[in-house]
Amino acid sequence: MRYDQTAERHHHDGGAVSRDRMDALIEHHYRAEEAGDISAIVEDFTPDAEHDVAGRPGGTLRGGEQIAGYYTGLLADLRIEHFESVRRSYGDDHAVDESILHATANGRPYGLEGRGRPVRSRFLHIFDFSDGLISRESAWIDLAAIQQQLAGE
Repeated sequence: MRYDQTAERHHHDGGAVSRDRMDALIEHHYRAEEAGDISAIVEDFTPDAEHDVAGRPGGTLRGGEQIAGYYTGLLADLRIEHFESVRRSYGDDHAVDESILHATANGRPYGLEGRGRPVRSRFLHIFDFSDGLISRESAWIDLAAIQQQLAGE
């Protein structure tokens, strides 16, 4: 699925978000993570967006500056290669996305030495949408799988 950056980038309709728009935002978000492009990650969030990762110390992040700070640290430790889609379900203003993360652990993701090793993990995202943008991202990762993959020498 390709994201049309010119036609969709700043479209705000104030009402319900179409399934196509949800898909475009989610796919653009994942491609920006893969590219390590912090600005592109943040630009599809509302200014007051919330970002929550289950189990992350410190709780929910709010706003572009905090979200950018989180991704800057994460992507320094973990090079995201791609998200392999498993399934996606939709509501009027949200989408639930299950995918497999394929990445390389370069730093110390989740407190474990990466040493350039590949990791795979199931990921569940819930994206809420408002005004044609992402207003909340909640994520659950199979951290035990990553820890198991990085626990060896």
